[in-house]
This record gives sequence, C-alpha cells and structure tokens, in this order.
Amino acid sequence: MTLEVFGFWALAVVLVGSALAVVLTKNLFHSVLWLALALTGTAGIFLMLDAEFLAGVQILLYAGGVVTVVVFAIVVTERLVGTKLSHTSRRAWLGGGVAAMFLAVMLSQLARVPLSPLKIPMESDPTRLIGSAVLTRFLLPFELLAVVLLVSLLAASYFARPEE
Repeated sequence: MTLEVFGFWALAVVLVGSALAVVLTKNLFHSVLWLALALTGTAGIFLMLDAEFLAGVQILLYAGGVVTVVVFAIVVTERLVGTKLSHTSRRAWLGGGVAAMFLAVMLSQLARVPLSPLKIPMESDPTRLIGSAVLTRFLLPFELLAVVLLVSLLAASYFARPEE
C-alpha cells in the first residue's frame, strides 16, 4: 500500500466518522465542531486530487466562514432563548436505510466501470488561471459580491444588537 492510498483511507475514515458524528451528536455545538472536521477532511481529499484552489476555498469559506457563522448563531440564540440547545435524530433508522440504498446503487454503478489508475498531467496551473480570470474578466462581479457580503454583515450586526 502506497503512502497516497494510506492517506486517502485515513482521510476517508476521518471524513465518514466526523460526518456520522455531525448527525448523531445531540449537542448542537459539538455537531458544528464535527462539521468543521468533516469540511477540513474534504479539503484534504481535494489536496490529494491536486486541487489546491478548491482545498483553499473549502478551508476559508466552509470550515472557516460557515462554521464561524453557525457558532455565532448558536451563541446568540442560546443567549436570547436562555436554554441550552440540543437536537435529536428521531428517524435515524430511516436515514440509515436511505444511505444504505444510496451506497448500494453507487457501488453497483462503480463496479460496472473500470477505473484508470493513471494520473493525467495538467497542462497549466489551474489556480493561476482562476486567479487571473477573477481579477481581470470577472472583476466587477467579484467586487459586487464583496459589497453584497459587506451589506449583509452590516445588516446582521444591526439585527443582532440588543434592544433598548
């Protein structure tokens, strides 16, 4: 077994285990922490696929940004409600059955097509191409997105302030 195969299986175990912990943990805050680990494991899979840009976006936007926003939402909601938030999986058996059926369909489809172990070399650096496209051709939409995010952050801080 090569180091790459071992790394993939180690990341796969971490990813599946943390995804299960997200669903099965009763404490909502702990679920968010497991979600951060699952998203970081996904970034590791992207790195193994030589998709450095996607791994960076995964870490910055999802593991960093989304998890931070969810943690702040939990903290603010617990402060407003005054009780500890928790969630339960009432129909975990139904979700497990659907997941098992989905896994069976995926494995049967993967068994039909032989996978090539060869790695196709890339002709150019995709991160450089994405960066130059964002900062030249798509500069206006990129800046408009920044303004929209700034306005939404200001609106969220306005609505989160205490009433006087």
